[in-house]
Amino acid sequence: MRIKFKVLFFVALCVNAVSSFAQVDPHFSQYYAFPLYLNPSLTGVMDGDYRATAIYRNQWSNIDKPFSTIGVSGDMTTTKKVNIGISAFNQTAGNGGYNYLNANLSVAYTGLQFDQEGYEHVSIGLQLGMINRKFDPTKMKFGDQWTQGIGFDPSSPTIDQFSITSSASFTAGAGATFFNADPGKKLNSYLGFSAMNLTQPTDPFLSGGKTKLPIRYTVHGGLRYQINPNAAIIPNFIYMVQGNAQEVEAGAYLQLKTSEISNVLAGVNYREYDAIAPYAGLYYKNLLIGLSYDINTSTLGKAVANTNSFELSLTVTGRRKENIKNYNFICPRL
Repeated sequence: MRIKFKVLFFVALCVNAVSSFAQVDPHFSQYYAFPLYLNPSLTGVMDGDYRATAIYRNQWSNIDKPFSTIGVSGDMTTTKKVNIGISAFNQTAGNGGYNYLNANLSVAYTGLQFDQEGYEHVSIGLQLGMINRKFDPTKMKFGDQWTQGIGFDPSSPTIDQFSITSSASFTAGAGATFFNADPGKKLNSYLGFSAMNLTQPTDPFLSGGKTKLPIRYTVHGGLRYQINPNAAIIPNFIYMVQGNAQEVEAGAYLQLKTSEISNVLAGVNYREYDAIAPYAGLYYKNLLIGLSYDINTSTLGKAVANTNSFELSLTVTGRRKENIKNYNFICPRL
């Protein structure tokens, strides 16, 4: 069987990168565009009463069947200082039909307030859900299915057999976020912490089903500085650790008011030892569209060309006729 050296080298790098820890969760450069995946305490934290989000990430498009991840969520506030939401994401990769599906229900309590108006408060969230992982061996090609002079024969039997091709497990997460959301201040801050996969479900495809999915710990936060009535700058950061894997990302974006119903956003984030991710966004009424492109700066990016990634996000917020809030809530918007 003939395999291009470039592809073989790429696979070797990937195997080396994950050999020291179990499978880790997908990640997004526009992490605040998918808030319920980042931290369940962000459920219902928005400039509005209800929100729908969608995000798409395409990673390493130079390989056949690259990593492709789609996430959707919906959340809303209530009159009881309890917010509720649902979210799901699905990741596919490779010719073997690998699929990772995660669906969750999130609840957040926002009643821990430090001032009368409720601008400074802590939101506490809980998330419960299911993870389903599977692959399709009928889409795979094995060495004993290759015949000299003919090539690959899918009807040829193989000695490679799999006792498990699909597995579902329960998962849970929790988090808390502090907000200084006073619209009268020029400087607002936010800081959050979450712990996901608290049940540590086992991975049936590694070490005979004895390998556990590590807890994913996340610290995230930033500042919002109002330069003038028409411009604000928002520096932000995120730190995630899961097993032996960690991610450090920091950056900033500028938000410019172009009219009474529209804003433009532009910025860049840097993910340590991995990528630079320029970002551009457009607000129009209650719609936000975001686009980012990861420029790979890692060893993999230097060894194999075109290992970049891009993300597209969409967020829609709305208000009820009888609005629960009577002020513009200053919240993270990336």
